[in-house]
Parts: sequence; structure tokens; C-alpha cells
Amino acid sequence: MAINLLLVTLLCILISTVVSQPGSPPFPQELINAIISPTPSPSSSSIPSTPTPSIPQTPLVPALFVIGDSSVDCGNNNFLGTFARADHLPYGRDFDTHQPTGRFCNGRIPVDYLALRLGLPFVPSYLGQNGRVEGMIQGLNYASAGAGIIFTSGSELGQHVSFTQQVQQFTDTYQQFILSLGEQAAIDLISNSVLYISIGINDYIHYYLRNVSNVQNLYLPWSFNQFLASTLRQEIKNLYSINVMKVVVMGLAPIGCAPHYLSQYRMKDGQCVEEINDTVMEFNFVMRYMIEELREELPDSNIIFCDVFEGSMDIIKNSEHHGLNATADACCGLGEYKGFVMCLSPEMACSNASHHIWWDQFHPTDAVNAILADNVWNGLHTKMCYPMNLEEMVAFDS
Repeated sequence: MAINLLLVTLLCILISTVVSQPGSPPFPQELINAIISPTPSPSSSSIPSTPTPSIPQTPLVPALFVIGDSSVDCGNNNFLGTFARADHLPYGRDFDTHQPTGRFCNGRIPVDYLALRLGLPFVPSYLGQNGRVEGMIQGLNYASAGAGIIFTSGSELGQHVSFTQQVQQFTDTYQQFILSLGEQAAIDLISNSVLYISIGINDYIHYYLRNVSNVQNLYLPWSFNQFLASTLRQEIKNLYSINVMKVVVMGLAPIGCAPHYLSQYRMKDGQCVEEINDTVMEFNFVMRYMIEELREELPDSNIIFCDVFEGSMDIIKNSEHHGLNATADACCGLGEYKGFVMCLSPEMACSNASHHIWWDQFHPTDAVNAILADNVWNGLHTKMCYPMNLEEMVAFDS
């Protein structure tokens, strides 16, 4: 392991020398990852299954279903041939099992905390199931790291389950419930459960900001945001057609503050990349307006929008209050802000992630996920969700 770390360090020195030359473009991150990462294997037999914590209360809803990207992937990518995997330490070192499960975090992700709030067990990964209804009845997580609203977003990383494919997987689950439980019981289960959607960031990281297929020449940021929102809108309507009524739609985080971009843009003193954050804020504005329209358009639906940008910026501005004294540097990685090379080994990680906002190049720590989950649940630290929070949604429909 020490030899591998030395090789990675030497590679960083070599690459930093190359990109420091005037006019030299940033070295492609996916190429760096391909060089220093082993060829991924679809096998996941060595990955421990998601544990089930003690449930403190009677469930407030029958189930929690999750669709999204690496912000909520709990292990689906462990079963895929992709470089976007978190099936190795130090990922998971502060999780309940202290082992990697496929979560892109040192510990829990937001839906873990929300499942407990709802009185449910941690939501298991869809691809980790054996097809038996007993393992799905309290929810499934379809999220796949690298996935975006656009089908091809993140494809350079390898296999992933796209947003549209995740919606189809959810539809297949619904059909399986009908066959196993009966149609009315399946309708009751789905209509009273919560669907949590967290997706869209890869459409910027791996598509728009990289100008794939000259997309920036075809779409100004505002037009691109409208395109993404309209696509998401249609999928929510498709889900509504199979009796999905309670939906939490998460906005995008301020990726202009992520260590990867602080390193790439060579920002001074940890200042965020405003041009990236401005685009993200525009997307969240479009999404919030779209959700307001959908609430009026779809009878009996209860769809809420949670602005992760607002919640995250509040954490950054009040970092000392939360005991987070490292606001720009990732806990795990290499290079400036530890955002130049991805988190690969325990030697690359800090000793105490609870003091950091960022765990790796793009993903927050368990500490931040806990705060964001509190905000989604009841706005404990700052108001994030509109027109109501998740606790109010559950109470409203009970």
C-alpha cells in the first residue's frame, strides 16, 4: 500500500508539473483515475451487506424508495463495471459497520438518517436483492454513482444505471408488488410511501462543464437547466401514473465549492468558483418553480423541493458553529485542497473527518449529511424544503 501511495504521489508531482505550464489545459480527471485505479470488477462478494439498525418507532410510512446518483448510492455500483465505486476503505470507515458498503462517504448518507426518522431500516440497494418481496417491502435504493438526468452523463466512468433506467427499475418493483401482494395492496404501499430523488449533478460535472458534444454551444446555462428540469418533470409524471404520490426532490449542491474545482481552477483561500455555483443556483430556481407547477397539475400528489445549495452554503457560512473547521480541503485525496486525485487508500485520508465539510473531491462528510438530513426532516438548522419539510409532509398525509 505504501508503494502504491508513493506511485500516486509521484504521479501527482509529474502531472502538476505538466499543468503548471502556461496555457496548459487541466489534465483530464478520468484519465488520472484510470491510470491509478485498478480495473474494476463487477463482483461484489467481498462487500458486506447493508446493516439494519434498531428501529425506534412504528414506521411513519410503509417504505422509502431512493432514485439518484452518488449522493445517495448505497452500493448498487458495487455490482457494475465502473471506476465510480466506493467499495474500498477509507470509504465507510465511520459507518455503523466500519466497512465500505458502496456509500461515497466516510459514514452515513442523508437517506440513512431520513430512514431512521421515518422509523424504517436503512434502505437496501436494488442490485443487492435476491428478488424476494420481503427484502423490498420497506423500500429500495436504485441510485447509481455517475448517473445523471441525461442518459449519457458519466458514461466515461463505466457502467451506471441511468435516471430513466432507475425509474424503470422502480416500475418493475411496483409490478412485482402487484403480483405478490395484489393490486390494491401494491397501490396502497406505493401511494403512501416516500420517493426521494437526488440527481442532476453529473449532468454538470461529466457533461456540461466538460462541454461534451459541444453542449455549451447548443445550450446557454439557462436553456440547459430548462432542458434538465423538463426531463425530470416528465419522469415524475411517469411515476405519478403508477401511484407515486409523495416525492422529495433534492436540488443540487454548491459544487463550485467542491475541492475538485477549487484545485482545477486554482482558487485562492478556498474561495468557491462562482460561475459554477451561479449555474447550480439557476437550476435549483428552475426546479423549485417546476415543482410548484407539478403540485397544482397532479391531484393528490405531495411533492416537495429541498434546496441543497441553500443548506450547504448555510453550513459553510456557519462552519464553526457545527464544529467544521476545514471548509475547503477534502478529508481524503491528494493535491491542492486534496481535490486533484480521488480518494484511493486509507493513507490519503485525514484522521478526523467530522471536522471537514468535504470527504473527497465531490462528496460531503457524514457530519454534513446529518445536518442536511435534519434540514430535510424539519428545517432544524435552516429552511431548505418548500413548501413544507418531510416531517410536515408525512403529518399532512397521515
